Amino acid sequence: MTVVTLTACLAQLHPPPCSPEQQALNQCVKATTPHVSVLLTGLCLLSIGSAGIRPCSIPFGVDQFDATTDEGKKGINSFFNWYYTSFTIVLLITQTVVVYIQDSISWKIGFAIPTVCMFCSIILFFVGTRIYVHVKPEGSIFSSIGQVLVAAYRKRKFELPSGKQVDGVFYDPPLSGTQILSKLPFTNQFRTLNKAAIIMEGELNQDGSRVNEWKLVSIQQVEEVKCLARIFPIWAAGILGFTSMAQQGTFTISQALKMDRHLGPKFQIPPGSLSVISFMTIGLWVPFYDRVMVPALRRVTKHEGGITLLQRIGIGMVFSVLSMIAAALVEKVRRDLANSNPNPNPLGIAPMSVLWLAPQLVLMGMCEAFNIIGQIEFYNRQFPEHMRSIANALFSCSFAGSSYVSSAIVTAVHHATRTHSHPDWLTNNINAGRLDYFYYLIAGIGVLNLIYFLYVAQRYHYKGSVDLLDKAQDMELASKGELDYYSARYEDSK
Repeated sequence: MTVVTLTACLAQLHPPPCSPEQQALNQCVKATTPHVSVLLTGLCLLSIGSAGIRPCSIPFGVDQFDATTDEGKKGINSFFNWYYTSFTIVLLITQTVVVYIQDSISWKIGFAIPTVCMFCSIILFFVGTRIYVHVKPEGSIFSSIGQVLVAAYRKRKFELPSGKQVDGVFYDPPLSGTQILSKLPFTNQFRTLNKAAIIMEGELNQDGSRVNEWKLVSIQQVEEVKCLARIFPIWAAGILGFTSMAQQGTFTISQALKMDRHLGPKFQIPPGSLSVISFMTIGLWVPFYDRVMVPALRRVTKHEGGITLLQRIGIGMVFSVLSMIAAALVEKVRRDLANSNPNPNPLGIAPMSVLWLAPQLVLMGMCEAFNIIGQIEFYNRQFPEHMRSIANALFSCSFAGSSYVSSAIVTAVHHATRTHSHPDWLTNNINAGRLDYFYYLIAGIGVLNLIYFLYVAQRYHYKGSVDLLDKAQDMELASKGELDYYSARYEDSK
C-alpha cells in the first residue's frame, strides 16, 4: 500500500493529469515503463500479502470457537455469514467514501487512507496476540499428498480386499493433537488410493510406526487426498461461476461512464462506487437469510442449514446468469439511446440515468450472497480442520482463475469480432461496439457451467453423510465377525 500510495504522491511516478476532453480526443500522455513498473511492484506486494491473509483469516477465526461444545458449533455456523457481511460493510465504505475522495478530492488522500488503516490493523493484530487461540502447525499437507500418490503407485498391482474393514489390513494409527477432530471415515470412493494404506510385510516397526513414509500411509492421509479429489470438480465449476463477477469492475464502469451519473444538480456518482449496490444487497440479504430464511427453511427441509451448501452455490450461479442477461438488456437500451440522441455530446453519454444499472448489480449481489458464502462454507466444512487454509486458498484461486478466464474471453472476443468495416464488440468506444452481445456470451457460458455443476453436484458425497454411513456399516461388519476374515486374508497375502 505504501508503494501504491507513492505512485499517486510523487509526480515522477505517474503521468501528468488528463482532462475528459483530452481523453475524448485521445491526447493523454501515456504512462512510461518506469511508471508501470513501480505500480506493478506495489500490486505484486499486495498480492503476496493477500495470499498470506485471505486463506488463513477464516481458519484462524474458526479456531477461536470450541467445536466440542454446542455454543461453539452455533458460533461456527453463523461465523461464515457474519464474516462476509462485515467484509462487505468494509467494501461498502471503501467503494463510497474512499472512491469519492479519490475521484473528487485527491488520489493521494484516497490511497493514504487504506495505507494508514493497514498500519493500524497490524498494530491491532499484535495487540490481540495474547488472547488468541493458537493451533500449532503439524507439517506440510503437500508432502502428505505426495506420499499417498507415490505409495498408491507402488502398490498399484495389489488387489484390494472386499468390504470396508480396516483393522489389520490398512494402516490406521490413532490421531493426536488437532487431527482428532479431523478424523475422516474410511470410504470406497477413489478405491485405488486405498492401496497406499495396505500393510505389507516389513513396512511396520515393532512399535507400530512406519518404516518408510513413502511406501505406507495412513487411512487419514488417503482420505485427505480424496477430499481434494472430490472437491476439485466443484472448484472447477466455481471458476466459470465467478467469471460474470469479473465484469462488474470493468465493463460495468465503462457503461457508467457513458450514462448520466448526476444525483441532483451538483453531485455525480463516481463510476467506481456503483458496486456499492451489490454490497448493500449482500449486507441486507445475508443477515435476513441467516436469521429468518434459514430457520424457516430448516422447519421444512429438516436440514441444519436450511438448504445444502451445493444447492446454495447453484442458486448463486442462477443469479449470475440472470445478472448478465439484465446487463445485456440495459446495455442494448443505453447504446440505442446514445447513438440515436439528436443532440449527441462529444463524450457520447446517453440520456439515461446510471441507476438503470442497479438491477444487474442487485442480481450480482444475490449471486455473491449465495455463491461466494456458499463456497466459503462448503470448502471449510468439507475439508478436515487442519486443511482449512488449503480450503480457503482454493477459494481465492477460484477468483484468480476467473480473472484469467475473463481475460482470455475478452481477448478472444477482440480478435474474433473485429472486421475491416466494423470495430470489435469490446472496442474502447462502447457506443460503437456490442457490449450486450458480450454479456449474452457470458450468460451462455454460465448456463453451460450450471449444467456441468448440476452434474457433478449430484454425484458429490458430503463428508458428514459418508461418515455416518461408514460407522453404521463398520458396526455391522464387526458384529458379523468379519474382522477375523480380513485378518486371515491379510496373513495369506503375506
